[in-house]
Amino acid sequence: MNYQDISYEVIGAVARICHNRPAQANAESENLLAELDHALEVARQDDAVRVVIIGGRGKHFSAGHDLMDGMEKRGDFSPEQHWLWESEHYLGNALRIWDFPKPTIAQVQGACIAGGFMVANMCDMVVAADDAFFSDPVAHSLAAASVEALMHPWVMGIRKSKEFLFTGQRLSAVDAKELGMVNHVVARAELEQFTLDLANRIALAPPIGIRMLKRSINRSADIMGFRNSLMAHFDTHILSTSTREHLDLAAAGMRASMEAAKKAQS
Repeated sequence: MNYQDISYEVIGAVARICHNRPAQANAESENLLAELDHALEVARQDDAVRVVIIGGRGKHFSAGHDLMDGMEKRGDFSPEQHWLWESEHYLGNALRIWDFPKPTIAQVQGACIAGGFMVANMCDMVVAADDAFFSDPVAHSLAAASVEALMHPWVMGIRKSKEFLFTGQRLSAVDAKELGMVNHVVARAELEQFTLDLANRIALAPPIGIRMLKRSINRSADIMGFRNSLMAHFDTHILSTSTREHLDLAAAGMRASMEAAKKAQS
């Protein structure tokens, strides 16, 4: 596949899809997420692929959604246009990972922030390097009600998710494992091989049985309210990104980013 912003490789029964914008800390542009969607569909249709790993090339898993890309392409969108676009894309991207019929493993190193946090935590399992950290600072930085898919209470519990989001703090890989959000923490040098070994172990199981098992576990979460919770939050998120508070903070942040870019070029 001739992808621009991701890489796609098949290793035996495992497909590995990686964010591939290391110079931008793997910030998720509209094109990157479209390519991720496409690659997942390729892996879904390939009967030889039994497990999918989602990772990131370079130092970081992902610094989150590419805000400059979003401002350039959708900066003049009305709230209803944002609602329609993000329903299909940001929220849609996340739910398509959650609903992917084959097992998925997030392979996380370095920064896993906001939109990156969302992608990783919609996977079935998370393996983190010992240098990984997790963050969703958008309440502080953008006056937004977290990211589009609020899976945080489901992966770290109510009280910790409140602290995590209210403070914008970083969560280390070790702390994330203690909360049950991360399955394994390994040395950075061992991350790729450990994750591949785990994927290969899962790939030994009968594929239809694993699909049925994943469906049952996901349905258990949905019966407990997972999907309804995400959908209820999404509308709150869109409203929060239409407030004057958000617009003022976003404009100030954009100006600061542009000034930093000018200084870097001079």
